[in-house]
Amino acid sequence: MKKVVKDADEAISDIQSGSTLMLGGFGLCGIPENCIDALIKKGVNELTCISNNAGVDDFGIGLMLKTRQVKKMISSYVGENAEFERQLLSGELEVDLIPQGTLATRIAMRGMGIPAFFTPAGYGTEIAEGKEIKEFDGKMHLMEMALQADFAIVKAWKGDTLGNLVFRKTTRNFSVPMAKAGDITIAEVEELVQPGALDPDEIHVPGIYIHRIFQGEGYEKRIERKTVSLPK
Repeated sequence: MKKVVKDADEAISDIQSGSTLMLGGFGLCGIPENCIDALIKKGVNELTCISNNAGVDDFGIGLMLKTRQVKKMISSYVGENAEFERQLLSGELEVDLIPQGTLATRIAMRGMGIPAFFTPAGYGTEIAEGKEIKEFDGKMHLMEMALQADFAIVKAWKGDTLGNLVFRKTTRNFSVPMAKAGDITIAEVEELVQPGALDPDEIHVPGIYIHRIFQGEGYEKRIERKTVSLPK
């Protein structure tokens, strides 16, 4: 099976309006920038996007929010995005906020073929509304369902033409389970190599999970900075 495609436009060519997408990345790192640009250019809309965060105003999923292509966000952290806030408060955007550990597990469970699991996170809050609740060892737990996505789109540091992927540092946090969870998984990589060039012990996602792969270009590689004030 030939997995290598020419570019992002070819990789996302069959994504249609109304699709559910998992989009990898953690904060501002590991964002599949080329595929997001291609989705904006294609103009698909009514998308449900599953991601740890919703980008910022001028980067990542934030760009698709600006063009009103996202119908619903399923995510954990949504700060630093004024347009997201505006659409949420005005009722233009559906939002499902999920505790970060629960979100990661719901994605991972899909990749494992496990339909649901129980977690204590969220019990006694709005998150518990409408969910099955059971007691285990004297503690109440919610039943959470695995998350399904028509497409998972991730960005890796390196990949080979068979689809084996290597991520760098925190970029793997959500991208690795997402790559295993999508019905179709698309990977863009900074460097595309031939089979055998990657150390097998360094591979984070085996190629069996990847359906399409291409070498991306022009990555911004933004860095989040923390500013602190020293006590006087």
